[in-house]
Amino acid sequence: MKRLFYLILAVLFLVGAGLTWRHFAQPKAGALVAKGPGGPARPMPVKIAQVRSGPVVDSVSAVGTLLANESVMIRPEVDGRIVAIHFQEGQQVRRGEKLLTMDAGETEAQLVSAVAAANLNRSRLKRAEELQAKNFISVQALDEARENVNQSNARETELRARLAKTVVHAPFDGVTGLRQVSAGAYVKAGQDVARLEGIGVLKLDFRVPELYLRRLRVGQGLSINVDAYAGETFSGSIYAIEPAVDESTRTVLLRARLPNPGARLKPGMFARVSLEFARRDNALLVPEQAIVPRGDGRFVYRVVDGKAALTKVETGVRRPGEVEVLSGLQAGDTIVADGQLKLQDGAAVSTGAPKPAPPAK
Repeated sequence: MKRLFYLILAVLFLVGAGLTWRHFAQPKAGALVAKGPGGPARPMPVKIAQVRSGPVVDSVSAVGTLLANESVMIRPEVDGRIVAIHFQEGQQVRRGEKLLTMDAGETEAQLVSAVAAANLNRSRLKRAEELQAKNFISVQALDEARENVNQSNARETELRARLAKTVVHAPFDGVTGLRQVSAGAYVKAGQDVARLEGIGVLKLDFRVPELYLRRLRVGQGLSINVDAYAGETFSGSIYAIEPAVDESTRTVLLRARLPNPGARLKPGMFARVSLEFARRDNALLVPEQAIVPRGDGRFVYRVVDGKAALTKVETGVRRPGEVEVLSGLQAGDTIVADGQLKLQDGAAVSTGAPKPAPPAK
């Protein structure tokens, strides 16, 4: 019995001690609750920035090569001796101007002979028609006379065409290059004489990733920069799009035209291309580091009444240090620019002075 009595007393003692501990451990009304070993929760210090508006150009950059609008190598079509060269190296020539004259003496003599033969055969045909009308000659003889006329006419036409080829004319407006022969030289048909480049307007070939294919269109404006004229920008527009995508690079070839007053730009130049899709003068811009990617979305923390509010945004154009926001924010909103990696939605934040917005570009 004594042993049972002592056991009951021990149980009552332990129960009383537990109630006493709970009474002293319970915080009083209005006391702060410690959130960690350091004491009560404190606002998270962060750096903030304001959403600003500014101009944005939606574009893609590429590199390309300038080409002459028209380009040919001046070559004679017949063998012979060059009688005269009618252009100076680097000279601007007009379409149809005479560039080269070949010796045509032999061809001219053959043409005179062919013309005489053609006249004689035509006279014979006329007499044959008169005689056949009186049945003095056969129909076969008349047919032979007609065939002789046809052959002589063909020979005359051939020699006139060969004679025309002894003079080379400019096929388009352009600038002549450095010639490789001199007057008096004997040249073969197809031998190089000089280049003729049409550079009043230039072509530009460049490639962009197939990702942009649906946004490309004929007539789209672009600008280029070249090393020879640093700081200057030249404008043009797309006039042709390759119908197939290159399988090895997954890019599409574009061709543009650029006016070239004064012929300052030259074929073969390397060009840095900026192809503009759209321009927005009042786009919303935030610092690049303010964007928090989560899953398949992008978020920022807005600062509302001293607390961080996780806000989903849709981004647009990226440029060094800044990102365009298409939806989710308004101009003037305060956002967390640095320190957001440890934040949670609704957490208290300590802001301090706002981070100055970057200057407009």
